Amino acid sequence: MSAAEAVERFVPDGAVLGMGGQSIGRCPMALSFEIARQGKTDLTVVGCNLAMSMDVLVGSGLVTRTECGTGNLERYGTAFRWRAAAEAGELAVADYSHLGMASRFLAASLGLPFMPIKSLLGSDILTTKRADGPDPDYVLMGNPFSIESEPVALLPALSPDVSIVHVQKADAAGNFAIEGFSTHEPEMVKASKAVIVSCEEIVDPEYFRENPGETTVPFLFVDAVVHQPFGGYPTSVYRRYEHDREHVVEYQRVARAGGDEYADYLRRAIEEPGDFDGFLAWALTDDKKAVLRDEMERLI
Repeated sequence: MSAAEAVERFVPDGAVLGMGGQSIGRCPMALSFEIARQGKTDLTVVGCNLAMSMDVLVGSGLVTRTECGTGNLERYGTAFRWRAAAEAGELAVADYSHLGMASRFLAASLGLPFMPIKSLLGSDILTTKRADGPDPDYVLMGNPFSIESEPVALLPALSPDVSIVHVQKADAAGNFAIEGFSTHEPEMVKASKAVIVSCEEIVDPEYFRENPGETTVPFLFVDAVVHQPFGGYPTSVYRRYEHDREHVVEYQRVARAGGDEYADYLRRAIEEPGDFDGFLAWALTDDKKAVLRDEMERLI
């Protein structure tokens, strides 16, 4: 289905929104832009490294809370609208390690209420969280199988209302393949109540029958498939195209500036184009597409 139909059907106001991608790699930009275009509000965005796709939603005034390991665009700096909203007290931010977030998704994907981990022990992150009361952020307990009773932290499972991911290949049934890094996405997808997948390429269902080892997640976890070439732009998609450094740098400049400059970017990138193909026509020439593909080939 189209991105507009998928977002309208599966992303309600007030949703806990799981977000795939990492830093400047394979972020679900087309789907995030469509959520911003439709003005889905009061969102809680969750993931590991929430980057530009999250920052656009925060900058559009649609997010009230994030739960993540970090928010940045790697060497291009922090997610500036996210940071500004947190500093202004307009956004609640719950900090976890990347492993902590992935473990919470893993728990939900397995149908478990919590997951024990050790990565947060001794860190300042736990000092920001409640360990008691009716709805604690974590619980410390000893290992019941050890006389020495080594402590572990129990983190609550996290099941997003809907998750969005961008991948290289999918078929019409919803089977999809992630090439390169997959970070938290397989567990997050399996933990979610609904899932929208955008993809660079729609393949015949026989592809996954003939290459079952390439199936990252099977169809039964997926609710909508959106065919959107360059749907991760301006971030990179492994084996397809490199990130667009010029666009990312310009986005970071206007995101840091905020105000009218950022509002003008949202107008030109999201409001006026009408859909992601319109955004690509504005931001990405055929010559630049060729350059980004060549750069990815060189890196591979």
